[in-house]
Amino acid sequence: MAWKNPWYDAALSHHHPEGFRNPGGAGHKPGDLKRWREERKAQGYPHAPQAGYPAFIQQWWQAVDLEKTGDGVWWLGHASMLLRMSGQYLLIDPVLSSRASPVPFAGPKRKTPVALDLAALPQLDAILISHNHYDHLDSQTLRRLRRRFPDVKVFVPLGLKSWFTRRGFREVTELDWWQQAALPGITLHCVPAQHWSMRTPWDRNRSLWCGWVIEQPGTRFWFSGDSGFTPDLLDIPRRLGPVDVAALPVGAYAPRWFMGTHHMDPQHAVFLWQQLGRPRAIPIHWGVFELADESLDMPPQELAEALSAQGEQADTFIPRRIGEFLPF
Repeated sequence: MAWKNPWYDAALSHHHPEGFRNPGGAGHKPGDLKRWREERKAQGYPHAPQAGYPAFIQQWWQAVDLEKTGDGVWWLGHASMLLRMSGQYLLIDPVLSSRASPVPFAGPKRKTPVALDLAALPQLDAILISHNHYDHLDSQTLRRLRRRFPDVKVFVPLGLKSWFTRRGFREVTELDWWQQAALPGITLHCVPAQHWSMRTPWDRNRSLWCGWVIEQPGTRFWFSGDSGFTPDLLDIPRRLGPVDVAALPVGAYAPRWFMGTHHMDPQHAVFLWQQLGRPRAIPIHWGVFELADESLDMPPQELAEALSAQGEQADTFIPRRIGEFLPF
């Protein structure tokens, strides 16, 4: 019997009887994946950073300093973030393993060190997950977090609650786009993204993907998750209010003909940042795993070029070191 979407609502354009979809129909054509893999192999991509991996780490990595005070966010590399708001700690898409893979011996390998020692974490209040890809939903990291924080609250998009409850998480809240949940003094908004989901060959788009807006009085932080650019993303500030701080993806974009549907490049990220009113922003989704054809050092280089091409002399949207803290 074919699988049917138990959350299906015909009134919602991102719902489908057999899963979920991007409202604009963004996706790949048959044969695109095979073509990309063949081209990638022929070109020997990805190449190492221009000055080598040790120099890249020296330039772009530091250990997390948890002695920083006040509200703010630590970028932990790739899309992982540690957020402190209203005296609470929230982890977003924590991936602190050696590979972004279902197995420990194959798959994309971490190229920069883990910036955060989980044993040093203070009391963790919540974990937020954007979707089920292995570079965002890491079972090894989450097992360690559950053992240390058995009562931690988890917030996920539709279709992922059972994954967590099967692994012993006790408080799991599952949300659709535009739905809300709350922590003391904080509102969590599950918001749209243009992406897809798949963890096995049999579950493509059976769970939803999302971004998160985390809001407290005076601060609205948008974690975009994995997303290709679409003007529909601007519905988020239109509906929820201006964004004060944003985490915008700038990596895993090459080749653009293949990756652009589901991943923003630096040029699209700059355009989106401008449309948001130039808030303080953290470029994410780079610096750890070689998931696409660009080298690890290309996203910050292309971001600087994209800003310059737009005449932007910005210090609010600059590449930050893995492990760096941005105060709110």
